[in-house]
Amino acid sequence: MQSRTRFIALGLACVALAACAHKDKDAPLAFAPADTPYVAANLAVLDDDTRKALLAQADLQLPAQVAQMEAYATRLQVNDPDAANLVRAFAAEYKGKTIEGFAQSTGFDLKGRFALYGEGMAPVLRVELADPKAFEAFVGRLETAYGKKLDTANLGTQNYRLHVFTASGAELVLAVVGKQMVAAILPADAATPLLRQTLGLDRPAKSLQDDGRLDTLAKDKGYAKWLVGQFDLTRALPLVISGSDPLVASLEKARAGAESAKTGEPVSNLLQTSPACAPEAARIAARVPSMSFGYTRLDATHQDGRFDLALADDIVKAFGGLKVELPGLGGSGQTAPFDLSLALPVVSLRTFWSAQADAVAAKPFTCPMLTDLNASFAKLGESLPKTAIPPFGNLLGLRVALDSLGTDKTSSLPDFTGRVVLATSDPAGLLATGQMMVPALATLKPAANAAPVALPHDVTGMLEQPGWLATSDKALAVGIGAGEDAKLTAILREPSGDPGQMARMHLSGGMYLDWLKFMEAKSDGLAAAAAEMSKSDAPSMDGSTTPTDEAAAQAAADAARSKAQFAVMEAQAQRVDSIDAEMHVDSNGIVVTSRTTLKQ
Repeated sequence: MQSRTRFIALGLACVALAACAHKDKDAPLAFAPADTPYVAANLAVLDDDTRKALLAQADLQLPAQVAQMEAYATRLQVNDPDAANLVRAFAAEYKGKTIEGFAQSTGFDLKGRFALYGEGMAPVLRVELADPKAFEAFVGRLETAYGKKLDTANLGTQNYRLHVFTASGAELVLAVVGKQMVAAILPADAATPLLRQTLGLDRPAKSLQDDGRLDTLAKDKGYAKWLVGQFDLTRALPLVISGSDPLVASLEKARAGAESAKTGEPVSNLLQTSPACAPEAARIAARVPSMSFGYTRLDATHQDGRFDLALADDIVKAFGGLKVELPGLGGSGQTAPFDLSLALPVVSLRTFWSAQADAVAAKPFTCPMLTDLNASFAKLGESLPKTAIPPFGNLLGLRVALDSLGTDKTSSLPDFTGRVVLATSDPAGLLATGQMMVPALATLKPAANAAPVALPHDVTGMLEQPGWLATSDKALAVGIGAGEDAKLTAILREPSGDPGQMARMHLSGGMYLDWLKFMEAKSDGLAAAAAEMSKSDAPSMDGSTTPTDEAAAQAAADAARSKAQFAVMEAQAQRVDSIDAEMHVDSNGIVVTSRTTLKQ
Protein backbone atom coordinates (compact mmCIF):
# COMPACT_ATOMS: atom_id res chain seq x y z
CA MET A 1 0.00 0.00 0.00
CA GLN A 2 2.81 2.41 0.94
CA SER A 3 4.65 1.72 -2.32
CA ARG A 4 1.48 2.45 -4.29
CA THR A 5 1.01 5.75 -2.42
CA ARG A 6 4.62 6.75 -3.10
CA PHE A 7 4.18 5.88 -6.78
CA ILE A 8 1.04 8.06 -7.05
CA ALA A 9 2.75 10.94 -5.22
CA LEU A 10 5.79 10.67 -7.50
CA GLY A 11 3.52 10.66 -10.55
CA LEU A 12 1.68 13.78 -9.37
CA ALA A 13 4.98 15.52 -8.67
CA CYS A 14 6.20 14.71 -12.19
CA VAL A 15 2.98 16.10 -13.70
CA ALA A 16 3.34 19.29 -11.64
CA LEU A 17 6.96 19.73 -12.66
CA ALA A 18 6.08 19.15 -16.31
CA ALA A 19 3.34 21.78 -16.12
CA CYS A 20 5.74 24.29 -14.58
CA ALA A 21 8.41 23.51 -17.14
CA HIS A 22 5.92 24.06 -19.95
CA LYS A 23 5.42 27.68 -18.92
CA ASP A 24 7.62 30.14 -20.77
CA LYS A 25 9.68 31.98 -18.16
CA ASP A 26 10.04 34.92 -20.57
CA ALA A 27 6.35 35.26 -21.48
CA PRO A 28 5.08 38.82 -20.88
CA LEU A 29 2.80 37.64 -18.06
CA ALA A 30 5.79 36.11 -16.28
CA PHE A 31 6.91 39.69 -15.50
CA ALA A 32 3.50 40.96 -14.32
CA PRO A 33 3.02 40.87 -10.52
CA ALA A 34 0.12 38.69 -9.39
CA ASP A 35 -1.32 41.55 -7.32
CA THR A 36 -1.38 44.03 -10.21
CA PRO A 37 -4.56 46.17 -10.13
CA TYR A 38 -5.15 45.87 -13.87
CA VAL A 39 -4.11 43.76 -16.82
CA ALA A 40 -4.96 43.05 -20.46
CA ALA A 41 -3.15 40.29 -22.32
CA ASN A 42 -3.42 37.46 -24.82
CA LEU A 43 -3.09 34.02 -23.28
CA ALA A 44 -2.68 32.43 -26.70
CA VAL A 45 -1.97 33.68 -30.22
CA LEU A 46 -4.48 33.59 -33.06
CA ASP A 47 -4.42 30.68 -35.47
CA ASP A 48 -2.99 31.46 -38.93
CA ASP A 49 -6.32 31.47 -40.82
CA THR A 50 -8.02 33.86 -38.37
CA ARG A 51 -5.00 36.17 -38.24
CA LYS A 52 -4.83 36.35 -42.05
CA ALA A 53 -8.55 37.14 -42.27
CA LEU A 54 -8.29 39.89 -39.67
CA LEU A 55 -5.20 41.36 -41.31
CA ALA A 56 -6.99 41.45 -44.67
CA GLN A 57 -9.85 43.32 -43.06
CA ALA A 58 -7.45 45.77 -41.36
CA ASP A 59 -5.59 46.36 -44.63
CA LEU A 60 -8.82 47.56 -46.26
CA GLN A 61 -9.21 50.21 -43.57
CA LEU A 62 -5.54 51.22 -43.41
CA PRO A 63 -5.50 53.93 -46.16
CA ALA A 64 -8.36 55.80 -44.46
CA GLN A 65 -6.59 55.57 -41.09
CA VAL A 66 -3.38 56.93 -42.62
CA ALA A 67 -5.39 59.83 -44.06
CA GLN A 68 -6.82 60.47 -40.61
CA MET A 69 -3.33 60.62 -39.07
CA GLU A 70 -2.15 63.01 -41.78
CA ALA A 71 -5.16 65.25 -41.20
CA TYR A 72 -4.42 65.24 -37.48
CA ALA A 73 -0.82 66.24 -38.20
CA THR A 74 -2.05 69.19 -40.24
CA ARG A 75 -4.16 70.27 -37.28
CA LEU A 76 -1.14 70.08 -34.96
CA GLN A 77 1.15 71.99 -37.33
CA VAL A 78 0.30 75.50 -36.15
CA ASN A 79 0.77 75.01 -32.41
CA ASP A 80 3.16 72.05 -32.21
CA PRO A 81 5.15 71.46 -35.41
CA ASP A 82 7.45 68.92 -33.74
CA ALA A 83 4.49 66.77 -32.71
CA ALA A 84 3.03 67.17 -36.21
CA ASN A 85 6.30 65.84 -37.69
CA LEU A 86 6.14 62.89 -35.30
CA VAL A 87 2.58 62.01 -36.34
CA ARG A 88 3.52 62.33 -40.02
CA ALA A 89 6.51 60.06 -39.49
CA PHE A 90 4.31 57.47 -37.80
CA ALA A 91 1.80 57.69 -40.66
CA ALA A 92 4.64 57.31 -43.18
CA GLU A 93 5.57 53.98 -41.57
CA TYR A 94 2.15 52.66 -42.63
CA LYS A 95 1.79 54.42 -45.99
CA GLY A 96 1.83 52.09 -48.95
CA LYS A 97 2.20 49.03 -46.71
CA THR A 98 0.04 46.28 -45.34
CA ILE A 99 -0.20 45.72 -41.60
CA GLU A 100 2.14 42.78 -42.05
CA GLY A 101 4.57 44.99 -43.96
CA PHE A 102 4.46 47.58 -41.18
CA ALA A 103 5.17 44.89 -38.58
CA GLN A 104 8.17 43.65 -40.56
CA SER A 105 9.65 47.14 -40.92
CA THR A 106 9.17 47.98 -37.24
CA GLY A 107 10.07 44.62 -35.72
CA PHE A 108 6.72 43.74 -34.10
CA ASP A 109 5.79 40.06 -34.00
CA LEU A 110 2.23 39.53 -35.27
CA LYS A 111 2.38 36.01 -33.85
CA GLY A 112 3.67 37.23 -30.51
CA ARG A 113 2.23 37.80 -27.07
CA PHE A 114 1.66 41.02 -25.19
CA ALA A 115 0.63 42.19 -21.74
CA LEU A 116 -0.43 45.58 -20.40
CA TYR A 117 -0.37 45.66 -16.61
CA GLY A 118 0.35 47.83 -13.62
CA GLU A 119 3.39 47.99 -11.41
CA GLY A 120 1.12 49.43 -8.79
CA MET A 121 -0.77 52.01 -10.85
CA ALA A 122 2.16 52.60 -13.23
CA PRO A 123 1.27 51.16 -16.68
CA VAL A 124 3.75 48.77 -18.26
CA LEU A 125 3.39 47.37 -21.80
CA ARG A 126 5.35 44.32 -22.92
CA VAL A 127 5.17 43.22 -26.57
CA GLU A 128 7.15 40.43 -28.18
CA LEU A 129 9.38 41.46 -31.11
CA ALA A 130 10.33 39.47 -34.18
CA ASP A 131 13.30 41.76 -34.89
CA PRO A 132 14.60 43.93 -32.00
CA LYS A 133 17.06 45.75 -34.28
CA ALA A 134 14.23 46.76 -36.63
CA PHE A 135 12.31 48.17 -33.66
CA GLU A 136 15.35 50.19 -32.52
CA ALA A 137 15.65 51.60 -36.06
CA PHE A 138 11.93 52.45 -36.04
CA VAL A 139 12.28 54.42 -32.80
CA GLY A 140 15.32 56.18 -34.23
CA ARG A 141 13.31 57.27 -37.28
CA LEU A 142 10.57 58.68 -35.03
CA GLU A 143 13.16 60.56 -32.95
CA THR A 144 14.65 62.07 -36.10
CA ALA A 145 11.23 63.17 -37.31
CA TYR A 146 10.40 64.66 -33.93
CA GLY A 147 13.68 66.54 -33.91
CA LYS A 148 14.56 65.47 -30.38
CA LYS A 149 16.30 62.41 -29.03
CA LEU A 150 15.11 60.65 -25.91
CA ASP A 151 17.62 60.55 -23.07
CA THR A 152 19.47 57.28 -22.58
CA ALA A 153 20.36 55.54 -19.33
CA ASN A 154 21.30 52.09 -18.13
CA LEU A 155 20.98 49.70 -15.24
CA GLY A 156 24.04 47.51 -15.38
CA THR A 157 24.19 46.22 -18.95
CA GLN A 158 20.55 47.05 -19.72
CA ASN A 159 20.10 50.25 -21.74
CA TYR A 160 16.83 52.16 -21.95
CA ARG A 161 15.44 55.40 -23.30
CA LEU A 162 13.99 57.97 -20.94
CA HIS A 163 11.92 61.13 -21.10
CA VAL A 164 10.84 63.03 -17.97
CA PHE A 165 7.59 65.00 -18.01
CA THR A 166 8.63 67.50 -15.35
CA ALA A 167 5.30 69.31 -15.12
CA SER A 168 3.31 66.13 -14.53
CA GLY A 169 5.75 64.26 -12.30
CA ALA A 170 6.03 61.22 -14.58
CA GLU A 171 8.59 59.73 -16.94
CA LEU A 172 8.50 57.52 -20.01
CA VAL A 173 10.78 54.49 -20.02
CA LEU A 174 11.30 52.61 -23.29
CA ALA A 175 13.57 49.62 -23.74
CA VAL A 176 14.25 46.47 -25.72
CA VAL A 177 14.78 43.66 -23.24
CA GLY A 178 15.71 40.42 -24.93
CA LYS A 179 13.07 40.05 -27.66
CA GLN A 180 10.46 42.25 -26.00
CA MET A 181 9.61 45.92 -26.18
CA VAL A 182 8.99 47.38 -22.72
CA ALA A 183 7.26 50.77 -22.43
CA ALA A 184 6.17 52.24 -19.11
CA ILE A 185 4.99 55.44 -17.47
CA LEU A 186 6.71 55.63 -14.09
CA PRO A 187 7.04 58.27 -11.38
CA ALA A 188 9.72 60.86 -12.18
CA ASP A 189 13.06 59.75 -10.71
CA ALA A 190 11.67 56.25 -10.28
CA ALA A 191 13.38 54.22 -7.56
CA THR A 192 15.87 51.62 -8.74
CA PRO A 193 13.83 48.62 -7.46
CA LEU A 194 10.80 49.79 -9.47
CA LEU A 195 12.95 50.33 -12.57
CA ARG A 196 14.54 46.92 -12.23
CA GLN A 197 11.20 45.15 -11.91
CA THR A 198 9.70 47.17 -14.78
CA LEU A 199 12.57 46.20 -17.08
CA GLY A 200 12.41 42.59 -15.89
CA LEU A 201 15.87 42.56 -14.31
CA ASP A 202 14.13 41.47 -11.12
CA ARG A 203 11.06 39.25 -11.13
CA PRO A 204 7.93 39.62 -8.97
CA ALA A 205 7.70 37.23 -6.03
CA LYS A 206 4.65 35.77 -7.75
CA SER A 207 3.64 36.54 -11.32
CA LEU A 208 0.30 36.52 -13.09
CA GLN A 209 1.57 33.54 -15.03
CA ASP A 210 2.15 31.70 -11.75
CA ASP A 211 -1.14 32.94 -10.32
CA GLY A 212 -3.25 31.76 -13.28
CA ARG A 213 -5.90 34.37 -12.52
CA LEU A 214 -6.53 35.24 -16.16
CA ASP A 215 -6.84 31.59 -17.18
CA THR A 216 -9.44 31.07 -14.46
CA LEU A 217 -11.25 34.25 -15.47
CA ALA A 218 -11.33 33.17 -19.13
CA LYS A 219 -12.78 29.82 -18.18
CA ASP A 220 -15.41 31.27 -15.83
CA LYS A 221 -16.61 33.97 -18.22
CA GLY A 222 -16.20 32.19 -21.53
CA TYR A 223 -13.49 34.59 -22.75
CA ALA A 224 -11.36 33.33 -25.61
CA LYS A 225 -7.63 33.43 -24.87
CA TRP A 226 -6.84 35.99 -27.58
CA LEU A 227 -7.66 38.90 -25.26
CA VAL A 228 -8.55 38.88 -21.56
CA GLY A 229 -8.58 41.93 -19.32
CA GLN A 230 -9.38 42.76 -15.73
CA PHE A 231 -9.44 45.92 -13.59
CA ASP A 232 -9.49 45.24 -9.85
CA LEU A 233 -10.96 48.22 -8.02
CA THR A 234 -10.36 46.68 -4.60
CA ARG A 235 -6.63 46.97 -5.35
CA ALA A 236 -6.62 50.13 -7.49
CA LEU A 237 -8.92 52.53 -5.64
CA PRO A 238 -7.13 52.43 -2.24
CA LEU A 239 -3.80 53.01 -4.02
CA VAL A 240 -5.18 56.07 -5.82
CA ILE A 241 -7.20 57.63 -3.01
CA SER A 242 -4.64 57.09 -0.25
CA GLY A 243 -1.74 58.37 -2.38
CA SER A 244 0.36 55.36 -1.34
CA ASP A 245 1.17 54.39 -4.92
CA PRO A 246 4.52 55.82 -6.13
CA LEU A 247 3.17 57.07 -9.48
CA VAL A 248 0.08 58.64 -7.90
CA ALA A 249 2.26 60.23 -5.20
CA SER A 250 4.62 61.67 -7.82
CA LEU A 251 1.75 63.11 -9.86
CA GLU A 252 0.23 64.61 -6.69
CA LYS A 253 3.58 66.10 -5.68
CA ALA A 254 3.95 67.80 -9.07
CA ARG A 255 0.37 69.12 -8.88
CA ALA A 256 0.93 70.38 -5.33
CA GLY A 257 4.15 72.09 -6.37
CA ALA A 258 2.39 73.95 -9.18
CA GLU A 259 -0.45 74.98 -6.85
CA SER A 260 2.01 76.06 -4.14
CA ALA A 261 3.81 78.29 -6.64
CA LYS A 262 0.52 80.07 -7.35
CA THR A 263 -0.97 80.27 -3.85
CA GLY A 264 2.01 80.12 -1.49
CA GLU A 265 0.48 77.22 0.39
CA PRO A 266 3.26 74.88 1.60
CA VAL A 267 3.54 71.69 -0.43
CA SER A 268 3.50 69.63 2.75
CA ASN A 269 0.05 71.00 3.58
CA LEU A 270 -1.25 70.23 0.12
CA LEU A 271 0.01 66.65 0.32
CA GLN A 272 -1.55 65.77 3.65
CA THR A 273 -3.71 62.65 3.52
CA SER A 274 -6.20 61.33 6.02
CA PRO A 275 -5.84 57.83 7.49
CA ALA A 276 -9.53 57.43 6.60
CA CYS A 277 -8.80 57.53 2.86
CA ALA A 278 -7.67 53.93 2.35
CA PRO A 279 -10.57 52.28 4.24
CA GLU A 280 -13.12 54.60 2.65
CA ALA A 281 -11.71 53.84 -0.81
CA ALA A 282 -12.06 50.15 0.03
CA ARG A 283 -15.66 50.86 1.10
CA ILE A 284 -16.43 52.27 -2.37
CA ALA A 285 -14.55 49.49 -4.16
CA ALA A 286 -16.60 46.88 -2.29
CA ARG A 287 -19.66 48.17 -4.15
CA VAL A 288 -18.04 47.54 -7.56
CA PRO A 289 -15.11 45.21 -6.88
CA SER A 290 -13.89 44.57 -10.42
CA MET A 291 -14.55 44.61 -14.13
CA SER A 292 -13.34 42.26 -16.83
CA PHE A 293 -13.62 41.85 -20.58
CA GLY A 294 -12.63 39.60 -23.44
CA TYR A 295 -13.51 38.21 -26.84
CA THR A 296 -15.84 35.24 -26.79
CA ARG A 297 -15.52 34.57 -30.51
CA LEU A 298 -13.15 35.97 -33.08
CA ASP A 299 -12.82 34.77 -36.64
CA ALA A 300 -13.12 36.02 -40.22
CA THR A 301 -16.83 36.85 -39.90
CA HIS A 302 -17.45 37.18 -36.16
CA GLN A 303 -16.22 39.54 -33.47
CA ASP A 304 -18.07 38.73 -30.25
CA GLY A 305 -17.18 40.11 -26.86
CA ARG A 306 -18.26 40.22 -23.24
CA PHE A 307 -17.86 42.78 -20.45
CA ASP A 308 -18.52 41.93 -16.79
CA LEU A 309 -18.95 44.41 -13.93
CA ALA A 310 -18.96 42.77 -10.52
CA LEU A 311 -21.41 44.29 -8.02
CA ALA A 312 -22.08 44.03 -4.28
CA ASP A 313 -24.65 41.44 -3.21
CA ASP A 314 -27.37 43.97 -2.35
CA ILE A 315 -27.15 45.53 -5.81
CA VAL A 316 -27.40 42.12 -7.45
CA LYS A 317 -30.42 41.27 -5.29
CA ALA A 318 -32.11 44.56 -6.19
CA PHE A 319 -31.93 44.00 -9.95
CA GLY A 320 -30.94 40.39 -10.63
CA GLY A 321 -34.47 39.06 -10.22
CA LEU A 322 -36.31 42.11 -11.54
CA LYS A 323 -38.59 41.39 -14.49
CA VAL A 324 -39.32 44.56 -16.48
CA GLU A 325 -42.57 44.52 -18.46
CA LEU A 326 -41.19 46.16 -21.61
CA PRO A 327 -42.51 44.55 -24.82
CA GLY A 328 -39.59 43.41 -26.94
CA LEU A 329 -36.98 43.39 -24.17
CA GLY A 330 -37.21 39.60 -23.97
CA GLY A 331 -36.42 37.13 -26.71
CA SER A 332 -34.42 37.94 -29.81
CA GLY A 333 -37.13 38.83 -32.27
CA GLN A 334 -35.90 42.28 -33.27
CA THR A 335 -36.58 42.73 -36.95
CA ALA A 336 -36.11 46.49 -37.42
CA PRO A 337 -32.73 47.61 -38.80
CA PHE A 338 -32.26 49.54 -35.56
CA ASP A 339 -33.97 48.17 -32.46
CA LEU A 340 -33.11 49.31 -28.93
CA SER A 341 -34.93 48.18 -25.78
CA LEU A 342 -33.90 49.79 -22.49
CA ALA A 343 -35.32 48.97 -19.06
CA LEU A 344 -36.09 52.06 -16.96
CA PRO A 345 -37.79 50.70 -13.82
CA VAL A 346 -38.10 54.06 -12.07
CA VAL A 347 -39.66 52.69 -8.87
CA SER A 348 -36.88 50.14 -8.35
CA LEU A 349 -34.18 52.65 -9.27
CA ARG A 350 -35.62 55.21 -6.86
CA THR A 351 -35.73 52.65 -4.03
CA PHE A 352 -32.16 51.58 -4.67
CA TRP A 353 -30.64 55.05 -4.90
CA SER A 354 -32.60 56.26 -1.86
CA ALA A 355 -30.96 53.46 0.12
CA GLN A 356 -27.52 54.55 -1.12
CA ALA A 357 -28.17 58.17 -0.19
CA ASP A 358 -29.34 57.11 3.28
CA ALA A 359 -26.22 54.97 3.74
CA VAL A 360 -23.91 57.91 2.94
CA ALA A 361 -25.93 60.23 5.20
CA ALA A 362 -25.63 57.71 8.06
CA LYS A 363 -21.88 57.31 7.54
CA PRO A 364 -20.42 60.31 5.67
CA PHE A 365 -17.02 60.17 4.00
CA THR A 366 -14.24 61.97 5.87
CA CYS A 367 -11.36 61.54 3.40
CA PRO A 368 -10.82 64.98 1.78
CA MET A 369 -10.81 63.45 -1.71
CA LEU A 370 -14.22 61.87 -1.09
CA THR A 371 -16.13 64.46 0.95
CA ASP A 372 -17.75 65.88 -2.19
CA LEU A 373 -19.66 62.61 -2.40
CA ASN A 374 -21.53 63.56 0.78
CA ALA A 375 -23.08 66.62 -0.87
CA SER A 376 -23.73 64.73 -4.12
CA PHE A 377 -25.63 61.96 -2.35
CA ALA A 378 -27.50 64.50 -0.21
CA LYS A 379 -28.72 66.28 -3.36
CA LEU A 380 -29.59 62.93 -4.90
CA GLY A 381 -31.64 61.99 -1.85
CA GLU A 382 -33.50 65.30 -1.99
CA SER A 383 -34.31 64.99 -5.71
CA LEU A 384 -35.42 61.34 -5.75
CA PRO A 385 -38.96 61.97 -4.40
CA LYS A 386 -39.62 64.08 -7.51
CA THR A 387 -39.16 60.98 -9.66
CA ALA A 388 -42.27 59.51 -8.05
CA ILE A 389 -44.49 62.09 -9.76
CA PRO A 390 -46.56 60.52 -12.58
CA PRO A 391 -46.13 59.82 -15.41
CA PHE A 392 -42.35 59.60 -14.99
CA GLY A 393 -42.67 57.67 -11.76
CA ASN A 394 -44.63 54.93 -13.54
CA LEU A 395 -42.14 54.35 -16.36
CA LEU A 396 -40.78 50.85 -16.88
CA GLY A 397 -38.82 51.11 -20.11
CA LEU A 398 -38.31 52.49 -23.61
CA ARG A 399 -38.05 50.82 -27.01
CA VAL A 400 -37.09 52.51 -30.29
CA ALA A 401 -37.36 50.56 -33.57
CA LEU A 402 -36.33 52.38 -36.77
CA ASP A 403 -37.09 50.95 -40.20
CA SER A 404 -35.38 53.68 -42.22
CA LEU A 405 -33.09 56.66 -41.69
CA GLY A 406 -32.14 59.34 -44.18
CA THR A 407 -30.79 62.86 -44.40
CA ASP A 408 -33.15 65.81 -44.74
CA LYS A 409 -31.15 68.77 -46.05
CA THR A 410 -33.87 71.17 -44.94
CA SER A 411 -33.91 69.99 -41.32
CA SER A 412 -31.49 69.25 -38.51
CA LEU A 413 -33.47 66.07 -37.87
CA PRO A 414 -33.17 62.93 -40.01
CA ASP A 415 -35.96 61.46 -42.11
CA PHE A 416 -37.06 58.27 -40.42
CA THR A 417 -39.83 55.72 -40.11
CA GLY A 418 -40.33 53.50 -37.12
CA ARG A 419 -41.95 52.91 -33.75
CA VAL A 420 -41.48 54.10 -30.19
CA VAL A 421 -42.79 52.12 -27.22
CA LEU A 422 -43.09 53.50 -23.68
CA ALA A 423 -43.71 50.81 -21.07
CA THR A 424 -45.52 52.03 -17.97
CA SER A 425 -47.60 50.71 -15.11
CA ASP A 426 -50.26 53.31 -16.02
CA PRO A 427 -50.70 53.66 -19.83
CA ALA A 428 -53.96 55.60 -19.42
CA GLY A 429 -52.29 58.11 -17.09
CA LEU A 430 -49.38 58.59 -19.50
CA LEU A 431 -51.78 59.23 -22.37
CA ALA A 432 -53.80 61.69 -20.28
CA THR A 433 -50.63 63.62 -19.44
CA GLY A 434 -49.68 63.72 -23.12
CA GLN A 435 -53.14 65.03 -24.01
CA MET A 436 -52.81 67.79 -21.43
CA MET A 437 -49.44 68.85 -22.87
CA VAL A 438 -50.54 68.55 -26.52
CA PRO A 439 -54.20 69.57 -26.83
CA ALA A 440 -54.37 68.20 -30.39
CA LEU A 441 -54.21 64.71 -28.87
CA ALA A 442 -57.33 65.27 -26.76
CA THR A 443 -59.59 63.85 -29.48
CA LEU A 444 -57.83 60.48 -29.47
CA LYS A 445 -59.70 57.64 -27.76
CA PRO A 446 -57.55 54.54 -28.23
CA ALA A 447 -58.68 51.30 -26.61
CA ALA A 448 -56.23 48.90 -25.00
CA ASN A 449 -55.20 46.03 -27.29
CA ALA A 450 -57.36 47.45 -30.12
CA ALA A 451 -56.49 48.74 -33.57
CA PRO A 452 -54.15 51.78 -33.73
CA VAL A 453 -55.72 55.24 -34.12
CA ALA A 454 -54.33 57.89 -36.49
CA LEU A 455 -52.55 60.89 -34.98
CA PRO A 456 -53.96 64.30 -35.97
CA HIS A 457 -52.17 66.28 -38.66
CA ASP A 458 -51.40 69.01 -36.13
CA VAL A 459 -49.05 66.52 -34.47
CA THR A 460 -47.53 64.83 -37.53
CA GLY A 461 -47.49 67.80 -39.93
CA MET A 462 -43.92 68.88 -39.29
CA LEU A 463 -42.77 65.29 -39.90
CA GLU A 464 -44.67 65.23 -43.21
CA GLN A 465 -45.59 61.62 -42.51
CA PRO A 466 -48.63 59.87 -41.06
CA GLY A 467 -48.57 58.61 -37.49
CA TRP A 468 -50.56 56.24 -35.26
CA LEU A 469 -51.03 55.46 -31.59
CA ALA A 470 -51.81 52.10 -29.97
CA THR A 471 -52.06 51.05 -26.33
CA SER A 472 -52.04 47.92 -24.20
CA ASP A 473 -52.20 47.29 -20.49
CA LYS A 474 -48.39 47.54 -20.41
CA ALA A 475 -47.40 50.30 -22.82
CA LEU A 476 -48.10 53.03 -25.36
CA ALA A 477 -46.74 52.70 -28.89
CA VAL A 478 -46.40 55.39 -31.57
CA GLY A 479 -45.64 54.63 -35.22
CA ILE A 480 -44.35 57.20 -37.70
CA GLY A 481 -44.31 56.56 -41.44
CA ALA A 482 -46.34 54.74 -44.05
CA GLY A 483 -47.22 51.21 -43.02
CA GLU A 484 -46.13 51.56 -39.40
CA ASP A 485 -49.72 51.19 -38.16
CA ALA A 486 -49.66 47.55 -39.24
CA LYS A 487 -46.68 46.90 -36.96
CA LEU A 488 -47.92 48.55 -33.74
CA THR A 489 -50.22 45.77 -32.55
CA ALA A 490 -47.49 43.16 -32.98
CA ILE A 491 -44.82 45.18 -31.20
CA LEU A 492 -47.03 45.60 -28.12
CA ARG A 493 -47.46 41.82 -27.91
CA GLU A 494 -43.78 40.92 -27.97
CA PRO A 495 -42.31 39.27 -24.85
CA SER A 496 -41.09 41.39 -21.98
CA GLY A 497 -37.72 40.99 -20.36
CA ASP A 498 -36.49 37.95 -18.47
CA PRO A 499 -35.57 38.47 -14.78
CA GLY A 500 -32.47 40.66 -14.61
CA GLN A 501 -32.59 41.75 -18.25
CA MET A 502 -31.82 45.46 -18.69
CA ALA A 503 -31.18 46.19 -22.38
CA ARG A 504 -31.10 44.72 -25.88
CA MET A 505 -29.96 46.24 -29.18
CA HIS A 506 -29.85 45.22 -32.84
CA LEU A 507 -28.26 47.26 -35.63
CA SER A 508 -28.02 46.17 -39.26
CA GLY A 509 -24.98 47.05 -41.31
CA GLY A 510 -27.12 49.08 -43.71
CA MET A 511 -28.62 51.16 -40.90
CA TYR A 512 -25.16 51.65 -39.38
CA LEU A 513 -23.95 53.05 -42.69
CA ASP A 514 -27.05 55.27 -43.05
CA TRP A 515 -26.44 56.68 -39.57
CA LEU A 516 -22.80 57.46 -40.38
CA LYS A 517 -23.81 59.21 -43.61
CA PHE A 518 -26.36 61.29 -41.71
CA MET A 519 -23.72 62.28 -39.14
CA GLU A 520 -21.23 63.06 -41.90
CA ALA A 521 -23.73 65.30 -43.68
CA LYS A 522 -24.34 67.24 -40.47
CA SER A 523 -20.59 67.42 -39.82
CA ASP A 524 -20.04 68.80 -43.33
CA GLY A 525 -22.65 71.46 -42.63
CA LEU A 526 -20.92 72.48 -39.41
CA ALA A 527 -17.53 72.52 -41.17
CA ALA A 528 -18.90 74.75 -43.92
CA ALA A 529 -20.30 77.13 -41.32
CA ALA A 530 -16.97 77.21 -39.48
CA ALA A 531 -15.09 77.89 -42.72
CA GLU A 532 -17.47 80.74 -43.51
CA MET A 533 -16.94 82.23 -40.07
CA SER A 534 -13.17 81.99 -40.46
CA LYS A 535 -13.42 84.23 -43.53
CA SER A 536 -14.80 87.05 -41.44
CA ASP A 537 -12.37 89.85 -40.71
CA ALA A 538 -10.73 90.32 -37.32
CA PRO A 539 -10.01 93.82 -35.93
CA SER A 540 -6.42 95.00 -36.27
CA MET A 541 -4.52 97.50 -34.14
CA ASP A 542 -5.83 100.53 -36.07
CA GLY A 543 -9.42 99.31 -36.06
CA SER A 544 -9.33 98.00 -39.62
CA THR A 545 -9.83 94.30 -40.36
CA THR A 546 -7.53 91.57 -41.70
CA PRO A 547 -8.38 88.02 -42.86
CA THR A 548 -7.84 85.36 -40.18
CA ASP A 549 -5.73 82.96 -42.26
CA GLU A 550 -4.78 80.92 -39.22
CA ALA A 551 -8.44 80.32 -38.31
CA ALA A 552 -9.19 79.34 -41.91
CA ALA A 553 -6.30 76.86 -41.92
CA GLN A 554 -7.52 75.41 -38.62
CA ALA A 555 -11.07 75.05 -39.91
CA ALA A 556 -9.79 73.32 -43.06
CA ALA A 557 -7.64 70.94 -41.00
CA ASP A 558 -10.57 70.11 -38.73
CA ALA A 559 -12.77 69.41 -41.73
CA ALA A 560 -10.13 67.16 -43.29
CA ARG A 561 -9.67 65.27 -40.04
CA SER A 562 -13.43 64.80 -39.71
CA LYS A 563 -13.64 63.55 -43.31
CA ALA A 564 -10.84 61.07 -42.62
CA GLN A 565 -12.56 59.83 -39.45
CA PHE A 566 -15.81 59.23 -41.29
CA ALA A 567 -13.93 57.49 -44.10
CA VAL A 568 -12.45 55.07 -41.55
CA MET A 569 -15.82 54.41 -39.91
CA GLU A 570 -17.61 53.98 -43.24
CA ALA A 571 -14.94 51.56 -44.45
CA GLN A 572 -15.60 49.53 -41.31
CA ALA A 573 -19.37 49.80 -41.68
CA GLN A 574 -19.23 48.48 -45.24
CA ARG A 575 -18.01 45.19 -43.79
CA VAL A 576 -20.69 44.90 -41.08
CA ASP A 577 -23.68 42.65 -41.55
CA SER A 578 -25.16 43.21 -38.08
CA ILE A 579 -24.31 44.24 -34.51
CA ASP A 580 -26.22 42.89 -31.53
CA ALA A 581 -25.81 43.60 -27.83
CA GLU A 582 -27.52 42.57 -24.61
CA MET A 583 -27.20 43.56 -20.95
CA HIS A 584 -28.46 41.74 -17.87
CA VAL A 585 -27.73 41.36 -14.17
CA ASP A 586 -26.75 37.87 -13.03
CA SER A 587 -25.69 36.52 -9.64
CA ASN A 588 -22.33 38.34 -9.84
CA GLY A 589 -23.18 41.67 -11.45
CA ILE A 590 -23.77 43.28 -14.85
CA VAL A 591 -22.99 41.29 -17.98
CA VAL A 592 -22.84 43.00 -21.39
CA THR A 593 -22.42 40.84 -24.48
CA SER A 594 -21.91 42.02 -28.05
CA ARG A 595 -22.04 40.10 -31.32
CA THR A 596 -20.71 41.60 -34.55
CA THR A 597 -21.25 39.62 -37.75
CA LEU A 598 -19.18 40.64 -40.77
CA LYS A 599 -19.92 40.09 -44.43
CA GLN A 600 -18.05 37.33 -46.23
